[in-house]
Amino acid sequence: MNAIKYCVLAVVLMSATTTLASSLDIKEWQVPYDASRPRDPFADSASSVWFVGQRAGYLAHLDVQTGEFRKIDLKQGSGPHNLIVGSDGVVWYAGNLNQMIGRYDPETNNIQEIMMPDKRARDPHTLIFDKNEENIWFTVQGGNMMGRLNIKTRQVDLIPSRTQRSRPYGIKIAPDNSIWVVLFGSNKLAHIDPETLAHDEIELPRPEARPRRLEVTADGNIWYVDYAKGMLGRYQPSTAKFTEWQMPQGEGARPYGMASDASGRLWMVASGVQPNVFVGFDPATNQFIGATKIDSGGGSVRHMHYQETSGTVWFGTDSNYIGRAIVEPGK
Repeated sequence: MNAIKYCVLAVVLMSATTTLASSLDIKEWQVPYDASRPRDPFADSASSVWFVGQRAGYLAHLDVQTGEFRKIDLKQGSGPHNLIVGSDGVVWYAGNLNQMIGRYDPETNNIQEIMMPDKRARDPHTLIFDKNEENIWFTVQGGNMMGRLNIKTRQVDLIPSRTQRSRPYGIKIAPDNSIWVVLFGSNKLAHIDPETLAHDEIELPRPEARPRRLEVTADGNIWYVDYAKGMLGRYQPSTAKFTEWQMPQGEGARPYGMASDASGRLWMVASGVQPNVFVGFDPATNQFIGATKIDSGGGSVRHMHYQETSGTVWFGTDSNYIGRAIVEPGK
């Protein structure tokens, strides 16, 4: 996986149906910590949600049933950007401003910090687990790297992006356990071999595209949102084919946060319109569905998390809310 791939074949630009299905049930909880930019919620169950306050420097927990919030202050300058919760209940977070990944144990209130081995990796960005929770994979946007943290040994391996100023951003794991990354400062995807750490780069067909988040569905297809031109795109690794759809909100939609559900439908938020619009896409029909305005306005919804047992997608807003959209009613 050393050569750069240029996949420009069979590009299809689709105009999707603009008659959208009925709106979704969205509920929001106002966060009691002012102007803290609550973001990147992770629902470890239908009633338990963790999130970070990027501007105010905290981890927090929302009890969905009672509406009660609990805050854990981090040391000054942490700039937490994202978190994930393991099956053991331990919370891992990206210290975006101080070159580290943090581990918080809710049982003991103990915080451990794992520093990056290279000072150039200054801003750990988005974290994901691999399938067996043996490793945490992450991006380093300003440092222009991707990385892997071994949970048992705490060893950190860094992977420099070959494209300068490529800004590795959203990251997801594929069914074959390989890692996919969108390079937001370019029009490229990165594909990492989890064993060798070698990676390919795949060019999107439009030079002006700027992919920001992505999802990998069960069929192995890669879906991305193009923040620059308001597009939803699909890359099929088996055929090296791209297909793209213009979002109903147009070129200025600025799609940002993204998630996929158990049915393989894609959910995203158009952050370029106010209020932000939560909208889905059904690959079975090639239609956008369920467009719903976010009552708080949203500001920008930056990242989203799908919670399977409840059929919900969770999101945070710059307008200081944590939100839940029911995308699979009846679960």
